[in-house]
Amino acid sequence: MQFELTREYIDQLKRIIEEKDEAGAIGMMDGLHPADIAEIYDELNTEEAKFLYLLLDIDTAADVLAELEEDDRDRFLKVLPIEVIAKQFIHRMDSDDAADVIGGMSEEQQEEILSHIGDIEQAGDIVDLLHYDEDTAGGLMAKELVMVNENWTVLTCLRELSRQAEDIDEIYYVYVVDDDGILKGTLSLKIMILSPTSAKISNIYQPDVMSVHTDEPDEEVARIMEKYDLVAIPVIDSIGRLMGRITIDDVVDVIRDEAEKDYQMASGLTEDVESSDSVWIQTRARLPWLLIGLMGGLISAFVISRHEGDLGNYTAMAFFIPLITAMGGNVGVQSAAIIVQGLASNSLGFESTISRLLRELMGAFVNGIICSGLVFIVNLFLVGHSFSLTISVSVALFSVIIFASIFGTLIPLTLHKMKIDPALATGPFVTTLNDIVGLFIYLSIGAYFLSFI
Repeated sequence: MQFELTREYIDQLKRIIEEKDEAGAIGMMDGLHPADIAEIYDELNTEEAKFLYLLLDIDTAADVLAELEEDDRDRFLKVLPIEVIAKQFIHRMDSDDAADVIGGMSEEQQEEILSHIGDIEQAGDIVDLLHYDEDTAGGLMAKELVMVNENWTVLTCLRELSRQAEDIDEIYYVYVVDDDGILKGTLSLKIMILSPTSAKISNIYQPDVMSVHTDEPDEEVARIMEKYDLVAIPVIDSIGRLMGRITIDDVVDVIRDEAEKDYQMASGLTEDVESSDSVWIQTRARLPWLLIGLMGGLISAFVISRHEGDLGNYTAMAFFIPLITAMGGNVGVQSAAIIVQGLASNSLGFESTISRLLRELMGAFVNGIICSGLVFIVNLFLVGHSFSLTISVSVALFSVIIFASIFGTLIPLTLHKMKIDPALATGPFVTTLNDIVGLFIYLSIGAYFLSFI
């Protein structure tokens, strides 16, 4: 059953913790998934979380530690002895989760934790993973997998499988390697069971296998696994040796993190922030784009001041400034969002930039005709503005929609070519520039039509 965290549940749990009722606390967490318990910890202070944590059985405690958000985990680990972390938790984690947990610690703490791990092979696997960048396939992969040699017989393979499977929660694939550890392919459990025990693995394995290199960016790993519907993918080094595997749960985390990063960038945040972060961290993330917006506003004010005389003579022009800036910003963000989405999903294919621009221009033309036509009808027949003002606003709106659409298409494509995250184009960057150019177009067209019509 899916767990739903409520305010009533947290209040009741806090009362039980305050009363030091261990049996009551265990009862409230009974049957919960480690991810649900980690969600509960987000609502507790350090001492309350520590009280609950020490009541968990060792295996569940290790899983909960892996599920905690990085900030909460770091805060929590500070109150636990190093030896407890090493022997009770790290020792029971998969190598990738263990590397994630201790990766943010100081070198001294890492060395101390590793020295308390009795399994030398596990400690060695964690050390190997710590050397990889966390945003690469090497940083995502786990060392735990089932691997057999192509020269073994099925009987030898079955014996080895039962030994290796003890340390693995889920077996998605059996990987086949040669004597040098080079990945050769995968082995179907069904084929292995149906084959004679004397059959050699080299005669029954499947040679075609999708893999990624250790230095492959995590975004590319996620794209490959999503495209080919893989639940796990092997990781190889530069010469093709099997180094580990990445499972779908790790890729889901990457997709979620990338979506959050793109959303924050589109919102004008320069770094990952949480509502619980300090004022300084939140200010540091928000201020750069606020300053850019401020500069854009000052430039817009300068553009308006250059047409002060026109606005003085035709004050009704000022009524439509919000309309022009809002429409330009909306159209620009819409166009940018479509391109960014296509770039993220690789659905743009091999279509040329010219073709994309032409399609976007056609759509902008239709939208511009409809919107400017409606404005023309409302201004001339319902509101009763002069024909010169009406035609000025309509032509300016049409021009701004066309410009914003082209601009919103070109900017993310340009950023993508420059290896800059195109999500930047869906935020204040496009909106600010569209405001400035839109105002310039509107006031220039307005000054022309009102002077000569």
